[in-house]
Amino acid sequence: MHEKWTTLTSDLYGYLLAHNPAPDPVLRDLAAETAALGPVSLMQVAVEQAGLLTLLGRLLGARQAVEVGTFTGYSAIAIARGLAADGQLVACELSEEWAAIARRYFARAGLADRISLRLGPALGTLRALPRTPEIDLAFIDADKTGYRAYYEELLPRLRPNGVIIFDNVLWMGRVADPSDHEESTRAIRALNDFLVEDERVDAVMLPVADGITLARKR
Repeated sequence: MHEKWTTLTSDLYGYLLAHNPAPDPVLRDLAAETAALGPVSLMQVAVEQAGLLTLLGRLLGARQAVEVGTFTGYSAIAIARGLAADGQLVACELSEEWAAIARRYFARAGLADRISLRLGPALGTLRALPRTPEIDLAFIDADKTGYRAYYEELLPRLRPNGVIIFDNVLWMGRVADPSDHEESTRAIRALNDFLVEDERVDAVMLPVADGITLARKR
């Protein structure tokens, strides 16, 4: 069936963006400031991913969310905007430089009171969270070798029917290249193989941006 798939050309991607929620001035300015950082700006989520994060939060009626890997804050803003009025997002980030940018835009977006930005290694932050199933939505977009460990800390804290979203599961196509044995590539491959068989969740991989997997806790 693959021969019937639509190839996402630049023109078609422009059409797709035109039929998704457009970034508001806060997100547009944040994207521009992040782009000025250079190649590292590729870590920012795509516009359509941000729209999906907001929509998923609303569909879940999410009040408690966690993000592992906040970068400059684009995805955190998207998640927080999808939370209920009393919702809270715990956002984990290792870099003070990137966190400082994120804080400025959280304030501009009127979300400073809804996002708790935690600096430092994410595993420590996750392990300090209550070990009760109260998280509705989690987004993992950090070091690829840490994905499995983040997942195992988050899953017991996720409520039934809650969702964990993994970013970069296609890893720029490298996961399908048998000659690529780089550590992050191997880690993503192993995670992808594991999630297909993990009976604790229902998981689906989607070709959104660099690939995402949604895992719903049974």
